[in-house]
Amino acid sequence: MGRRGQRHLLHAARVGLAKTETVVLDLLAAEARIRKLENALQEARAAAHTDALTGALNRRGFDTAYRREAARAQRNGRDLALALIDLDDFKRLNDTLGHHAGDLALVHLVSTLRAALRPSDIVARLGGEEFVVLLPDTALAEATAVIARVQRQLADGWMANQHPALTFSAGVVVRGFDEVLEKTLRRADKATYAAKDAGKNCIIAG
Repeated sequence: MGRRGQRHLLHAARVGLAKTETVVLDLLAAEARIRKLENALQEARAAAHTDALTGALNRRGFDTAYRREAARAQRNGRDLALALIDLDDFKRLNDTLGHHAGDLALVHLVSTLRAALRPSDIVARLGGEEFVVLLPDTALAEATAVIARVQRQLADGWMANQHPALTFSAGVVVRGFDEVLEKTLRRADKATYAAKDAGKNCIIAG
């Protein structure tokens, strides 16, 4: 083979190598774009299930979590406790200290809950000043004791000497076998109203 033929083969090899490198770079870029889109999708899904102010689950996120935990409890024959928490005199707190303080109170409640709960426990904001806590594998007495501990800790870190004080009333129940969510929530809501009627800053086990 002459020099011209060798140069032609060398040129073809370089062109082929360049094309291969281009294809590899294109594939890497495509993979990076896919990862970016997947991350954006995950963030969008998380945002759709999360309360923007407190970072707790919203009602949609809670419904999903409840279905999962209820199915697990049903399958394994384990308790699933639910606590409904309602901040006391929240409107008066907003009127007295301002809506920014009200927002801080909601964030502080969620922070206190998370510090006191296990990683497997679930906190959600149902709306306004009403929150719900799911405690898997937890009996009624133990769940009530956990919420009572949160109640005692809530004042810590709150605005010193501010009035009204930050307290909540709560109803604690254990999901009945094959019980639908709405019935469990109604029982917890009834217990929460009983706690309010008992003078607030109180927990009733239903």
